[in-house]
Amino acid sequence: MALLSSELVKITNLQLASKLVSEELMLGIHASKRYGYGIEFEQYRHYEIGDDPKRIDWKLFARTQKHLVRESSTESNYHIRFVLDLSGSMNYTEEGVSRLQYCKILLASIAYMGFRQGDQLSLYVLKDNQVHTLVATGKQAFQRILYALEKAEASGKWTSDTKSFPVFQQKQKEILFFASDLLQLDNEWIQLLKKLANPRREIYVFQVLGQHELDFDLKGFYRFKDLETGQEVELQAEQIKAEVKANAESFLSQIESDLKVPFVYWKKISLKDPIAGIIREIL
Repeated sequence: MALLSSELVKITNLQLASKLVSEELMLGIHASKRYGYGIEFEQYRHYEIGDDPKRIDWKLFARTQKHLVRESSTESNYHIRFVLDLSGSMNYTEEGVSRLQYCKILLASIAYMGFRQGDQLSLYVLKDNQVHTLVATGKQAFQRILYALEKAEASGKWTSDTKSFPVFQQKQKEILFFASDLLQLDNEWIQLLKKLANPRREIYVFQVLGQHELDFDLKGFYRFKDLETGQEVELQAEQIKAEVKANAESFLSQIESDLKVPFVYWKKISLKDPIAGIIREIL
C-alpha cells in the first residue's frame, strides 16, 4: 500500500521517511528475489548506442516498453545534485501537509537511492536570491544532506534578478533534482533552469502544489497571505474563483510550454500524491 504524504510528513526523521519510501519503491520495481531489498541495488539507465544489447532488461521492457540497461553501483559515475527552493511560499501547508516537508522527503528519498548506488551527492538551496551550497560531495554526504534538509527553513522571496551559478559547472555526467513550487514574479525560475540544462546534465523539475492551489475549491471569506511578502487581503472565495482558476491554468500551461527544452523534465505534483509513485514515474 502506498504511503500517503499525510502519513509521511508526521515522520520527523528524514532518514526513516526516505528509507520507507525507497523500500516501497524498490519492492515495486524489483519484484524478484534477485532484486529485492537487502542486496546491492542496481540502477537503470536508457540504452545508448554502443551498449551491449545483452545488458537490456527485457523483462522490464515487457512491462514498461523502455530499453533500460542494468548498471551496478560500481559502474555508476553520476553526480546527483539536489536543489531545494527555500523561498517563503514553500511554507504553504494544506490539510497538515507542508510543501517544504513534502519536498524534503522527496529529495531525501532520491538521495537514499543514490547513496545505495554509490553516486556522488550534493545539496544546494535557493534563498534570498542566492544559491547556497549546504553539502558538497565527499564522505558521509548522504548523512550530511539529511541533516541539512532537516534544519532547512524557508523564508523571503526569490526575485527576477537571476544570477549565474558557477557551483554548477561540471566535468562528468550528472542529474539535478529541483524541488519548488515555481511561483515566480517574472520568468526567473525558467531562466535559471534553461541556463543550467546541457547535454551532460539532466534536470528533473518537481513543481509541488496544493490541491486547493490547483482547484481553488474554497467557499466563504478567507484571509489570503503572501508567504513571501507577508501582505494579506480578505476576499470571498466564490467571487475570485473563476479569475484565480483561469490565471492558474494559464500559469501552469506556460510553465509546461517553457520547460519543453532538451534535458529538462517537468513534473507537476499535488501534495496528495504518494512520493514513491512520483519517483517511480521518473525512473
